[in-house]
Amino acid sequence: MKQIFFWVGAFLTIVVAMFAQEQSQSPGTAEFDLIIKGGTVYDGTGTEPRQADIAIRSDRIARVGNFKAAKAKTVIDAKGLAVAPGFINMLSWSTESLIQDGRSQSEIRQGVTTEIMGEGESMGPVNDRVREHMLHTQTDIKYDVKWNTLAEYLQYLEKRGISCNVASFLGATTVREYVIGFEDKQPTPEQLEQMRELVRKEMEAGALGIGTSLIYPPAFYAKTEELIELCKVAAKYQGKYISHMRSEGNQLFEAFDELLRIAREANIPAEVYHIKAAGQKNWPKESELLARIEGAQKDGLKITADMYTYTAAGTGLDACLPPWTEDGGYPALFKRLRDPATREKIKAEVKIDSDKWENLYLAAGSPEKILLDGFKSDKLKPLTGKTLAEVAKMRGKDPIDTIMDLIAEDESRIGTVYYLMSEENVKKELRKPWISFGSDEASQAPEPPFTKSNPHPRAYGNFARVLGKYVRHEKVLSMTDAIHRLSGQPATNLGLDHRGFLKDGMFADVVVFDPATISDRATFEKPHQYAVGVKHAFVNGVQVIKDDEHTGAKPGRALWGPGKTK
Repeated sequence: MKQIFFWVGAFLTIVVAMFAQEQSQSPGTAEFDLIIKGGTVYDGTGTEPRQADIAIRSDRIARVGNFKAAKAKTVIDAKGLAVAPGFINMLSWSTESLIQDGRSQSEIRQGVTTEIMGEGESMGPVNDRVREHMLHTQTDIKYDVKWNTLAEYLQYLEKRGISCNVASFLGATTVREYVIGFEDKQPTPEQLEQMRELVRKEMEAGALGIGTSLIYPPAFYAKTEELIELCKVAAKYQGKYISHMRSEGNQLFEAFDELLRIAREANIPAEVYHIKAAGQKNWPKESELLARIEGAQKDGLKITADMYTYTAAGTGLDACLPPWTEDGGYPALFKRLRDPATREKIKAEVKIDSDKWENLYLAAGSPEKILLDGFKSDKLKPLTGKTLAEVAKMRGKDPIDTIMDLIAEDESRIGTVYYLMSEENVKKELRKPWISFGSDEASQAPEPPFTKSNPHPRAYGNFARVLGKYVRHEKVLSMTDAIHRLSGQPATNLGLDHRGFLKDGMFADVVVFDPATISDRATFEKPHQYAVGVKHAFVNGVQVIKDDEHTGAKPGRALWGPGKTK
């Protein structure tokens, strides 16, 4: 009898153990760190949303499903809210701002969990010449350059502590500055080989590809063949070419042809930075540009674009001057602007609507449409927020003379907003499924040192504006499409590992927002205003935004391109 009881007991023990094991593996009773319950889940694929729970364990999404009986350390009620993959900023200039403040406030409060850098200039590679340039061009944010490569810079940010993830293209401008300098000259065969080797090293270290900004010197001095050679190396590591094209105005189609040539000859996917037709006379070119891109796609080329959601661009006041003025770098520019004879030559060229360079002074249409928003010197900071027309009138000077005076006095490029685009064209771009989004600004906060200058409002509002103004109010695109283009699409294009989707096993970059209230608040007059509507945000499974406020957490990581060698 005792033996029977023994075997019955043993059998029951085994059954109970098996049942317990089964239950521990069941979605209904598994232990998670966090469950986001009952939200409308947009998974980033572009498929229609569904009601579901998101279960997170450590830095990953463990399950997407229904977990009525599941236990978790933290449960967030997302009923009535949208749950989406963290958004990806395809064009971030947070290279310096994240050194100053790793919280990435203006971005994370819009749901941006990953920032992509490298429009032409990148934070590496660095030699003595590049380091000196980086130190001398600092404005409100001061920092030491404690790295030598682009990869080391990204690791520096991660170690220092950041709330967002970061990745970067390798700036072709920086490679050129490293090897050749700031002069208008072409590389020797030996120098070109040195440039290729820099690309190889940075691609193996995790760069996403090659980035260019070809309207600005010294990038303007590079020939197409030079860029093809750099891109051929990047292509071997599954890299991408991404470009602020040589023209967005008078030579828009010719500039796009150059991008296509680079893509074909280097056998590399290509993306157009902040796609636009700049200058009123060029607005009719927009539809043709979009058609040409789609034609190239049909021919088998991988061509995409990104955009910001405003009709004004932001760059330097020096973009009003011909590129030869910066042959030799900024010190050479300042010297030329102090020479009366050279100034007359510059002034005459600025007045000509030339196809040889991108003249943003004429593209804006008038000095009233040029807004000054960032000075280096305290003496000139009171002019922040004034138009060029206003400052010229205050000084009793011609607007072009005022441009030259201000740059020479401030010894900087001077942050400037140019009203260049049409709202109709912005909406045409918004309707294209292959266009993602980038702020072309730095993440910041409404506190010093950021408040010493006025950023373009896209720093605080670009992504919320997509979901508020253009999805909810104007219905230019659907919520499903917008979220796909804010998350899954750019993650796939860039080859980011396990990012961009709400799926089992993906990294837990998640944003929870109210689709009824998400909106941008920043204006050109008062740009330092946070967007509203993002209730919670998680980066690598750690909560960074909780009940509309920043937690102070800095779980962000450096992300690497698909060509990174182990």
